[in-house]
Amino acid sequence: MPAPERRTRNAERTKADILRAAREEFCEQGFNGARVDAIAARAKANKRLLYHYYGNKEALYQAVLLDAYKEIRQGERGLSLSQHSPVEAMDRLVRFTFRHFLANPWFPRLLAVENLQNARFLKQIEDIPAINSPLVAELRDILKRGHDSGVFRTDVDPMQLYISIAGLGYFYVSNMQTLSVIFGRDLSHFALVQEREAQAVQMVIDYLRAGHRA
Repeated sequence: MPAPERRTRNAERTKADILRAAREEFCEQGFNGARVDAIAARAKANKRLLYHYYGNKEALYQAVLLDAYKEIRQGERGLSLSQHSPVEAMDRLVRFTFRHFLANPWFPRLLAVENLQNARFLKQIEDIPAINSPLVAELRDILKRGHDSGVFRTDVDPMQLYISIAGLGYFYVSNMQTLSVIFGRDLSHFALVQEREAQAVQMVIDYLRAGHRA
């Protein structure tokens, strides 16, 4: 009995190694430039196992995309936003989103790769709508609670709000190198990162509070 359990653990570890190696390869080389041989070499895995677990390059790339979205959604669920006041919940969401991009700079690169593909692979992943829809529902609930308590405006589309929240973190991380050169300041410096995060939070909260109608 112990032997099958070891094989199962090894299989899961190998699949995780392949997925991580694929993420690195796709982010660095793009979808078209990525090579299965290079992914197998990065993962220190047999190429036959890669095909066995994931099928082909396209399916592996889709698995990388799905895993990336699952990771950020899992982090958002862990915030337990419904347990906090509307302002605190929004503060936590903005900070988490900003920090997620900052801690995972590969994520903006992966999104850029998929946008260059006109999201053709993302469209084929059946689980994506189900993964993302709870977030919109949760934002809608926060906005309603904020309005009911007299602190948030009423005319906010939760989808548009999330796009703004994501954009505040995404742009800073994805363009950090070029912006640092343009402005002659190292935007990766801890103090500037803190300043940017605080400003992102303030911008969102101020927008939600502006002209609210009870």
